[in-house]
Amino acid sequence: MSLFAKFYDRCMAATERGGLSELRTELLATLTTEHPEPEVLELGAGTGVNLDHYPPGLARLVQTEPDPGMLTRLTHRARGRGFEAAGASALKLPYANASFDAVVITLVLCTVLDPSLALREAARVLRPGGRLLFIEHVGSEEASVLRWQQRIEPIWKLVAGGCCLTRDPRPLLAQAGLELESCTPGHLPNAPRFVSPMIRGVARRAVYSAH
Repeated sequence: MSLFAKFYDRCMAATERGGLSELRTELLATLTTEHPEPEVLELGAGTGVNLDHYPPGLARLVQTEPDPGMLTRLTHRARGRGFEAAGASALKLPYANASFDAVVITLVLCTVLDPSLALREAARVLRPGGRLLFIEHVGSEEASVLRWQQRIEPIWKLVAGGCCLTRDPRPLLAQAGLELESCTPGHLPNAPRFVSPMIRGVARRAVYSAH
């Protein structure tokens, strides 16, 4: 198991206790507001931190994670809960078009090699009108902090599983066919300033009229 997978939960513990856990619960609670029994896909589920925050009543929950070490911990956590864990990449999802009512991504787009492709894949597997729920850390809007992020990003990527500090997925949503419905900026609690800027919100797959 990689060191990143082994120590991820421990490194994130203070941030989870400081309020990220509550943000996860608030975001995922909205999954059942439109569909009483939604089918949900989570991309880059990591060690399965979100498992304790999903509301009851999901018809199906599939969690994908390409990192073998992370997948091992995810599979262990998911065992006996009736959820599916799959070693699939967000860049090439093994699911048919329009397979899910919702897609969840939390702290994922910073590490994928091609976030634009990951969002296009998310849009592809969403049913028309389906929602993408997200929590992502992003490049800071403060110029001084952004410069600091840019300086340390090459080193940070080496020690944090390829995590990029300066990405912002918002411009990529429309390109993927996703309409941004809500987006709240903030900061990851109890996290270093260079990694704390974050956004959380919802985007929706466009519903196109037949021609």
